[in-house]
Amino acid sequence: MSALLYWLVLAAIVMVSLYRRQLSWLGIAAVLLVAGIYFYSTDMRITPAAVMVFISLLVITVLLFPPIRRQLISRYAMTAMARITPAISQTERDALEAGTVWWDAELFNGMPNWNSLLETAITSLSEEEQAFINGPVETLCEMLDDWTITHEDGDLPPEVWRYIRDEGFFGLIIPKLYGGKEFSALAHSNIVMKIASRSVTAAVTVMVPNSLGPAELLLRYGTERQRQHYLPRLAGGKEIPCFALTEPTAGSDAASLTSSGEVCYGKQHGKDVLGIRLNWEKRYITLGPVATLLGLAFRLYDPEHLLGEEEDLGITLALINTDTAGVEIGQRHWPLDIAFQNGPNRGQDVFIPLEQVIGERDYVGQGWHMLMDCLAAGRSISLPALATGAAKLASRLSGAYSHIRRQFKVPIGRFEGIQAPLARIAAHTYMLDAARRLTATAVDLGEQPSVISAIVKYQHTEYMRRIINDAMDIHGGNGICLGPHNLLGRAYQAIPISITVEGANILTRSLIIYGQGALRCHPWLYRLISAATTAKLAQFDQALFAVIGHTLSKLVRAPLLAFGLAHALPSTRPKPLQAYLHRVDRMSAAFALVSDLAVLSLGPALKRKEAMSGRLADALGSLYLVSATLKQFHDDGHPPHQRPLVDWLLDEQLYTCEQSLLAVLNNLPNRLLSSIVRRLCFPFGARQGLPNDHDTGVVSNLIFEPGASRDQLTAGIYIPTRIDETLGAVEDALQKMVNAEKIEQGLRDHVKKGLLPASAMAVLITEASHRGLLSDTERQILDEAEEARLRVIAVDDFDNDVLARRNNNEKTHKLRKTGLPR
Repeated sequence: MSALLYWLVLAAIVMVSLYRRQLSWLGIAAVLLVAGIYFYSTDMRITPAAVMVFISLLVITVLLFPPIRRQLISRYAMTAMARITPAISQTERDALEAGTVWWDAELFNGMPNWNSLLETAITSLSEEEQAFINGPVETLCEMLDDWTITHEDGDLPPEVWRYIRDEGFFGLIIPKLYGGKEFSALAHSNIVMKIASRSVTAAVTVMVPNSLGPAELLLRYGTERQRQHYLPRLAGGKEIPCFALTEPTAGSDAASLTSSGEVCYGKQHGKDVLGIRLNWEKRYITLGPVATLLGLAFRLYDPEHLLGEEEDLGITLALINTDTAGVEIGQRHWPLDIAFQNGPNRGQDVFIPLEQVIGERDYVGQGWHMLMDCLAAGRSISLPALATGAAKLASRLSGAYSHIRRQFKVPIGRFEGIQAPLARIAAHTYMLDAARRLTATAVDLGEQPSVISAIVKYQHTEYMRRIINDAMDIHGGNGICLGPHNLLGRAYQAIPISITVEGANILTRSLIIYGQGALRCHPWLYRLISAATTAKLAQFDQALFAVIGHTLSKLVRAPLLAFGLAHALPSTRPKPLQAYLHRVDRMSAAFALVSDLAVLSLGPALKRKEAMSGRLADALGSLYLVSATLKQFHDDGHPPHQRPLVDWLLDEQLYTCEQSLLAVLNNLPNRLLSSIVRRLCFPFGARQGLPNDHDTGVVSNLIFEPGASRDQLTAGIYIPTRIDETLGAVEDALQKMVNAEKIEQGLRDHVKKGLLPASAMAVLITEASHRGLLSDTERQILDEAEEARLRVIAVDDFDNDVLARRNNNEKTHKLRKTGLPR
């Protein structure tokens, strides 16, 4: 064997082993090195090649034997790292360790296991769950008049409150053992999505008790006594819950709570009992004005050491009846004209027995961890479902409206200027629904996806903003005039609310997604930092060399994928998806390598580089949305009508990912490393392009034309059939106008031939009928279509007296609590 061939074989083995992360192949490389020693030294002469082999063997010996490398390398590296790495506070540790990692870890690794994702079975609804959606949820939607709720009453009607409570809407996640529905996460999501397509106020009212609230906390951490007492009352609507976390001076920095409690003895039913005396002030508490059971987060102190040696016991959670002495429920907030109950509350010298702490004494001081853990699941469901409901409504409404509304005698959806926002609405709706379903399935599989929950909260609400803005552009004046027939106006007003709650989007993007993801999802980085700060040499050594191997693998994978050389390797992936998966693999490998470079270059300073962290969060978010899109496409059997959507979305999302990574590389301080990694990941520069005009037109047509594609894309929302309902009128007009299209084309042909004068449609119909160019049936079809069209494009108007009465209406002006049945 020639020397060149020998070294080529050795290099190939090492590269393939690093590409596939099969480090056992490095053992084969070591054997080849030993063989090389024999090959080059049989004549007992020391040649340059033999020296290289000996050096390589020495390096491998050091690296493969932990006792040697710990003393020669790891102990010095640990000392250096400990000096520059700040200690991780318990609050930060709780946030980092909350929940679980899932597909996000695969994306961070740069080597996603696609077969694992594609073989994951999406949750299907049980007969009971589907019956509930078809029955009580449908009935609830029929009961809702959003204009009356928001504009006139400022609240849900008492009969709606009663129906929500009696039908168990507050107990969707509570097990049947305690009187709840025990529905799956997907069913919970579908319910919220359908209600949200009808009324944001009703959707928020239903979703809050089933998200981050007492029920979820009790199920995970409550004692059995607490579960048996509270959960049946919550499930049956006897208690209306809220959870009070945010304060005037503690919003995003929720760990800085000023609400406090002191362990002490107090009177309870005439007896001295061990308990807590509380003082707090909270605001922005959804359902707070009508709650009967208040979940409270506060910092607990034990100055008399009644529970132990510690004085500052940490954040603690308790349940308090709102009629307890000292509890004051404040007036209502009014979130941008959306009428869900929200307001402040406070407490002064409120005494509760210790048994009202959730989990009792065992969970004193564990509140922050409990909140972070529950948020990981709850945030995966509520707002993604609400945003998807709004997106599906906008798709169905805007696609039809662009068919019905005409300018220059042409449906506006035929113009490329309208096709662009239509395509964005359709594609983004498909993507949001795919991500919603995949994330809910993760929760049903037992995951608590903390990083993914932050991704979908941020991405869904941001895309809701884009979708509703695009829809408003299409509807024009019809969209900006509030009234009973405007379905977009309230959704537009609600956008900043969804952007702000459950972790404001600026915070979520800048700090949480990547800040938590980099440490939580990397297989070794968090363990490396923890070992360095706690001086555990064995664990540090293991993590250090795992990180090195991990990074070396990325250094090999990224350029191989960038040059397309990895396509030659055998693959067990579904053939219809292989081209798509190769594209995502390449970007995932680039993301993983750029991520490692950012951590290596900036170290602890990355925490303060919010712009950098935000760009990496954008890249990770795009990769997750693409993964969900491909999963949906695969599960549906790769139908041809979905392929344009998938092509469009991959172009857009991979372009976003690539541009985000290039922006990170442009801003890293170490220009040499940045330049090297740029050439490894993007040897040909930026290659991803945005969707082309042809694909945009094809995708827009999916919601412009009635049919199976439009129905599938918007499945699961409330669609009324009565024409006195706006969406019902739109559906009626769309079908009638489609039925009239051939007859209208005939009239236009008559105009071209000079048989009819060029004039408005109503005049044309009359003239054509008079001249015998239309049958009675044809005229009826045209008349009905024109009547339906005019009904849809009409805009609500009001006289000044009506507006004055509204402004002086006590129900909305004073925002008093309304007639919630007790």
